[in-house]
Amino acid sequence: MRLENRVAIVTGAASGIGQASAQLFAAEGARVLAVDLPDKGLAKAHEGHPAISCFEKSVSDDDAAEAIVNAAIARFGQIDIVMNNAGVASSALAEEMKQSDWDRTIAVNLTAQFKLCQKAIPHLRKSAAGRIINVASVMAEGTDYGLAAYCASKAGVAGLTRTLALELGKFGITANYLEPGAIKTGMTSGLWDARPDIAEIWAKKSALRRLGQPIDLARGALFLASDDGGFVTGHGLVVDGGLMLRV
Repeated sequence: MRLENRVAIVTGAASGIGQASAQLFAAEGARVLAVDLPDKGLAKAHEGHPAISCFEKSVSDDDAAEAIVNAAIARFGQIDIVMNNAGVASSALAEEMKQSDWDRTIAVNLTAQFKLCQKAIPHLRKSAAGRIINVASVMAEGTDYGLAAYCASKAGVAGLTRTLALELGKFGITANYLEPGAIKTGMTSGLWDARPDIAEIWAKKSALRRLGQPIDLARGALFLASDDGGFVTGHGLVVDGGLMLRV
């Protein structure tokens, strides 16, 4: 039990990477506050997992960070791990992008992560093994057409997390970020299912010749959350099956 007696917050937990991570954390002994939007089937996603408590909230709400932290403390009395996984994607050429699309992408992918970390830090300082795990993307380091907002948000996550690692290290808190590649998640599975030809192209780009699965990222998150990753901080863990090797 690598996370016994620890409490984790996982956002974007109704499907994909967040769902897999919350359930893997619970299987390893953690009590988990799983967070997602009210209409995402959060409770159903975690049926049969008594160590997981569900909290429905949009991470971009003005009061979200405080509400999520308060819920975790009220239910479990402590916070040891914060995993910021909630995210959105948008695609538009910079010249044509709507301001509202830019604002929403930055709000969900970056600002919400900052605010939840900020509110959780006083509680993480009380933990013997405080952990911050933020989900970025390989697009934090790369780019493609139409991804100005998405890439900017994920590069921001990387910069935020490295700074948190520097500032919080003296308290024994680690801060790291995951860089998923082409993963079949709740956010992307619609595309892969609708266009198997595109899915095949992306699978072939990977050195391992497949799309990633949520459990692949969850295992990386578990490493960073556990004592195994206790001397790793400020690091971007690339989980992409070798997708970026040829970039």
